[in-house]
Amino acid sequence: MNASEGPAERHPIGYWLKLVDRLIDQGFDAVLGSAAVTPRHWQILNLLETGPATYAEIDDEAALYLAPHMPTVRPVVDDLCNRGWATPVTPDRVTLTETGVKALTDIQSRVGADRQRITEGITDDEYRAAVEVLARMATNLGWREERDMGPV
Repeated sequence: MNASEGPAERHPIGYWLKLVDRLIDQGFDAVLGSAAVTPRHWQILNLLETGPATYAEIDDEAALYLAPHMPTVRPVVDDLCNRGWATPVTPDRVTLTETGVKALTDIQSRVGADRQRITEGITDDEYRAAVEVLARMATNLGWREERDMGPV
């Protein structure tokens, strides 16, 4: 391998996609871990930020991430309630507490700092161009807007 070769000559795009994906996940997991939450906690906190939700609505939001061994996120919601971050407002509806709003704000700040670290030295135009290229590649591989998986 020639030391003067650029990244595109050293490795194909799949290498960089998998590497960046793994590094983003590791950083995100570290940020959430430092707040003692999982990605499901984070997802539910963000959903509840918009207002109270039923358990069914929360499960619908998390549907892509549910597994046969965990058909509902109810245990995660119950954990948020046990922490005092959420509270039932009816038997089937929960909302964030003031403590939960503070916890979410803190976690959002940490996630924001991590996202800023990831894009350091990258202009808004470069970021948009990279995302647009990846979206075109996804389309070339069969992805369609109407089948958008939402946040992953």
